[in-house]
Amino acid sequence: QVQLVESGGGLVQAGDSLRLSCAASGRTFSRYDMGWFRQAPGKEREFVAAITWSGGATYYADSVKGRFTISRDNAKNTVSLQMNSLKREDTGVYYCAAVEAGRNSGNGYYTKRVTYDSWGQGTQVTVSS
Repeated sequence: QVQLVESGGGLVQAGDSLRLSCAASGRTFSRYDMGWFRQAPGKEREFVAAITWSGGATYYADSVKGRFTISRDNAKNTVSLQMNSLKREDTGVYYCAAVEAGRNSGNGYYTKRVTYDSWGQGTQVTVSS
């Protein structure tokens, strides 16, 4: 498995932007498809965004489309989540996740928690109004 460490969380106001990063180590990063999930207090962890190993395809939850952008830098072993126009409902702990590329594909695959077998510890994002 690959080890993942998230960073970049914080307290921001509604309408602000924030950029999360996830640093990977331990395995060849470019062999992994990557995802971002989030968990609000009292709620289940939900899919936010995903990107394939090459960066050739991206997937987003409807709630963040047009506001969030996932990207990766395979040379630096990092995946990022640029979050713009933040809303209170974006508050939660954001988790980075990884799965070896090539097992499957498509929106129905990348949006499921069970798809991923490596997870980071999470970074807190709080959006105040």
